Amino acid sequence: MSSLALSCLIFALTLCGIGVGTLLRRALPEHHLSKDSQDAIRLGVGLIATIAALVLGLLIAAAKSSFDTQNNQVKQITADIILLDGLLAQYGPEARPIREQLRSIIGPFADRLWREKKANATGSFEFSAAGEKAYLEIQNLSPQNDLQRSLQARAAQISTDLAQTRLLLFVESDNLVPAQFIAILVFWLVIIFASFSLFSELNVTVFTVLSLFALSASCALFLILELGQPFTGLTTISSTPLRNALGPL
Repeated sequence: MSSLALSCLIFALTLCGIGVGTLLRRALPEHHLSKDSQDAIRLGVGLIATIAALVLGLLIAAAKSSFDTQNNQVKQITADIILLDGLLAQYGPEARPIREQLRSIIGPFADRLWREKKANATGSFEFSAAGEKAYLEIQNLSPQNDLQRSLQARAAQISTDLAQTRLLLFVESDNLVPAQFIAILVFWLVIIFASFSLFSELNVTVFTVLSLFALSASCALFLILELGQPFTGLTTISSTPLRNALGPL
């Protein structure tokens, strides 16, 4: 189920919680809704609301951290490719075939990277044959002076860093929230919203305000789910900068 669909379901369940509170208000005897009962229930709901708020805050922070980490890794790959191309340009015309090869493999490289992440990196990692070939061609360059030797060494190191960053990105697991965790959070939200309508007469104003509260809680969970999957959904890491990293020769 997509993040948007799951968030809409959570919103509907919290609205059902409001309805459950209204039904209980009408069904329970009057003495069950006494001042002492209200105070006890509100204290318990306050505890649940505090725990839910803390958990939501921690989940948002963890999801944002995971999103930023993978976004920075994609930026690092893009920067390394640009730097590698610049070093090969300084090396001289001997490195031109490698630069042409870099431009030809960026598109397939981005496609493969996004495809692997959309599949949640469940398969085994395989090195790119084109990337491995480019690395070997850099190693096979024959420098004629100290400058070219220095440029070759730096280019080889950057190509190694590229492979390492891509491997880190591959093994970086998406910050998916377990279904059991979501179920518990939804259960807490239903209890909280049921308590809101348990002691208050449900009119248009109260229902509208409670619906906005429920929508806000659902949006928080939607944000967590979206940030936890940075290569899919509505909030995604763009591949455009990587694809456009190198212009024509």
